[in-house]
Amino acid sequence: MSQDSGKLDQLRNTIDDLDSQLVELLAKRADVTRQVGEYKSQTGMPIYVPSREAELIKKRRSEAQQKGVPPALVEDLLRRIMRESYQTQNRQYLCVNPDIKKIVVVGGSGALGRIFVDMFTRSDYPVSILEAGDWPKADAILEGAGLVLVAVPIKLTEKVIGQLNNLPDNCILADVTSTKHRPLQAMLASHKGPVVGLHPMFGPDVQSLVKQVVVVCNGRQKSTYQWLIEQFKCWGAILHESDARQHDDAMAFIQVMRHFSSFVYGGHLAGENPDLEQLVAFSSPIYRLELAMVGRLFAQDPELYADIIFNNVESIGLLKRFRDRFDSALSLLESGDKGEFVKQFFIIGNWFGPYAKECLVNSKKLLLKADDDRT
Repeated sequence: MSQDSGKLDQLRNTIDDLDSQLVELLAKRADVTRQVGEYKSQTGMPIYVPSREAELIKKRRSEAQQKGVPPALVEDLLRRIMRESYQTQNRQYLCVNPDIKKIVVVGGSGALGRIFVDMFTRSDYPVSILEAGDWPKADAILEGAGLVLVAVPIKLTEKVIGQLNNLPDNCILADVTSTKHRPLQAMLASHKGPVVGLHPMFGPDVQSLVKQVVVVCNGRQKSTYQWLIEQFKCWGAILHESDARQHDDAMAFIQVMRHFSSFVYGGHLAGENPDLEQLVAFSSPIYRLELAMVGRLFAQDPELYADIIFNNVESIGLLKRFRDRFDSALSLLESGDKGEFVKQFFIIGNWFGPYAKECLVNSKKLLLKADDDRT
């Protein structure tokens, strides 16, 4: 073994020792965050406190700068560690309203319903489940309920809500459907008590509600279901209030247009039949991410996405206008009109404004992560 090789081995051994120390420190930190979670569950503090997270990152970035360590590296590490810390705290929560003697989740055995059954159970609420085969005994299941949460497929939501027309007057009726106007109107018509529409902007594969967005569409007797809103905050969710129609208009862009475009893009790839492994191998990080966003759609339940797309018939006009703009852009390419293309590029960029620069900065972080994952 050469002298240089021996020196390299020594340096590698030192790195191994430091890495082992890092693992030990992470284990100690995880134990402390577990204790923090226990304290928060006893006091009702939310798992996610944005100001605390921002303060912590700011201090560590400053320390990194002073020690000659890239602040961005420290922030990346901290955000990953904190994400794991939120999971260690995600075990037990304070029950915001102990007066609630029963919560019924309609569709609680489904993918999304199970999440809420689990979260309410962790918060020490008595939870019952009402499934399709339980309707003959529905009155007994619903008796004394303080909250009934409808978590069934979109195509069944309004029908199920129509069957919930004999709830206790003070019972809260809520749904977690991805469309809001029609389900909210159905709830208001079926139940005379408090009503609220909720749209969790996440899928059934989330590990916790920390930093997950939930849209709230107020229906009736807002003060009565305020505890439910506070419970979501306690779980770490980020809540946004919206008018039901405005919500559905936004979802046409956020969900329908995006999913439909991915469906068509995936269909085009399947029809052209390129070598998929070669596409991935040759791709830059940004294209790999774009391809992953398309590919993940086809790894999920087609009925769910069919319901999302087909349930919003108003979005057909939006999709047709998207098709027209695609054809218009294609005509620029066919005519070789680069000048008009550049002109439109600037017009669109001006519409995005400063957000375009934010996207450039934020996407760089995603691209670095995509590079890290390349094998």
